[in-house]
Amino acid sequence: MSTRADRDQVPDGAALAPALVAQEAEALLVRLGRLRPFVMTETMVLAAALPYDAHRAIERFLHVGRTALRDDVEGFLDWLTGPGASAPAWEQQRRFVAIRMRFNDVLSQLDVFAEVVTQRSEQGTGVWLSGLDRLAADAVGMPDPPVEPPPLVCYLARGAGAAIRRARTRLPGGRLSPVAVIRVPRERMVGHGVASSLIHEVGHQVAAQLELVPSLQDAIARRRARAGPAEAAAWDGWHSTVSECVADLWSVGKLGISSTLGLLAVVSLPRSLTFRPPRGDPHPMPYVRVLLSAAIGRAFYPHPQWDALVAAWKACYPVQDVTRELRADIARLEGTADDLADLMAGHRPRLLGGRTIADVLPLATRTPERLLTLRRTWGDDLGVLARRPPTLVFAVMGQARGAGLVAPQQESAVLADVLAAWAVRSSIDVMARPHHARPRPAHQRPAAPVAASAQP
Repeated sequence: MSTRADRDQVPDGAALAPALVAQEAEALLVRLGRLRPFVMTETMVLAAALPYDAHRAIERFLHVGRTALRDDVEGFLDWLTGPGASAPAWEQQRRFVAIRMRFNDVLSQLDVFAEVVTQRSEQGTGVWLSGLDRLAADAVGMPDPPVEPPPLVCYLARGAGAAIRRARTRLPGGRLSPVAVIRVPRERMVGHGVASSLIHEVGHQVAAQLELVPSLQDAIARRRARAGPAEAAAWDGWHSTVSECVADLWSVGKLGISSTLGLLAVVSLPRSLTFRPPRGDPHPMPYVRVLLSAAIGRAFYPHPQWDALVAAWKACYPVQDVTRELRADIARLEGTADDLADLMAGHRPRLLGGRTIADVLPLATRTPERLLTLRRTWGDDLGVLARRPPTLVFAVMGQARGAGLVAPQQESAVLADVLAAWAVRSSIDVMARPHHARPRPAHQRPAAPVAASAQP
């Protein structure tokens, strides 16, 4: 049993609260000080390094976040020993909790990029990822871009689906990502299919840069208004899934049939999933996505291969045993797929200044005939392949694979080698980057020793 004397020794809660809050704030500063830039914590061969602009943007983004948080904590401690000393305990706690939540946001932002960087230390994988960064940079490019594309970085993840966290989208805490981060399925490494998944995701970044989805939805709505009742239902479906459709169009435009073959592998699912209607999902029905991809291919590169691919797809997934309503939906969508492909290819978004989407894609070099000619000319000569645009190399290999001229084992070996060659080239490009030393202003202090300045 406590005595009166014991109770008299219990500290007053209001008096103790500022000390507890101050200790927690000091602890935040200690933990914040233990966060190090990736360049100090990650080991990787130079060929596996992130693209220079991407790495610089990520490190600067995280440094700015750490610096702002440190200023917030120190400002809070100054307030706590100054004007805040007389504030009620609940107000002191409220302000501290807000700062701690921002600290957790900083950790979450670090985690977003940590997986991208740490995989660069994996034997073999890191170098391949650097090569994929080069592929992504080529895929986002277009002649005279109206908007400068952001840096893009890749990482691998389990599962069948790729994904992108687009540049300029919000990270935890509300800050905008300085780079686009593309998740590539591990099961796609290494073959033409990895390019199909990756460039589809790049297509989402391009769509955001050119503001394609809203303008395409407007164009589809106008087309729907002129359609009969049955056809209008199909255009309603395309309207709700056009964000994925235009990303598929970008992929076919960069890769040719490699894109469709890669997509076919992704959506080769149990029948219940392949024929599952979107029901709010922005992806079209997987079965229909292949039909649309082939329709885009026919629009870009007329050739019998597209009809042959569609026939093979239909043989793998016959529609006779799906419901009558579902067959009707599929027929309506298939019946308008060619029109949608033409609508997207001929679309003139405001930012392209009168050019169509097709005008900014390298269609002339992606025809089946041209790709097979390049395959015969290049062979497996790594010295030649490493000097060609990455999207073109993957388009050539996928076309050759589709024509039965390259076995999967050979394709994988060649593409693994060329990814490594692109990684080496990118690391040499970074080392060759000119350095322009700026004179130090007279009022500026000399640089601190490295040991003292290692933590920004």
